[in-house]
Amino acid sequence: MPDDREKSARLAEAAARALAEAAERRAKAKPLDLPEELGGRDGPEPIRFGDWERKGLTSDF
Repeated sequence: MPDDREKSARLAEAAARALAEAAERRAKAKPLDLPEELGGRDGPEPIRFGDWERKGLTSDF
């Protein structure tokens, strides 16, 4: 099946280009100058880890 190999090769090339472009954008990006959060939560960000805990109860959205 040469078509499958050809398709896989094209996808691999496109993926490599996309990763290179993303790395270049990250290298050029300036760090965000965000103000310090007041009254925020301690520990890991709930949005990043997918859980919200309040008064001992955890909910997962």
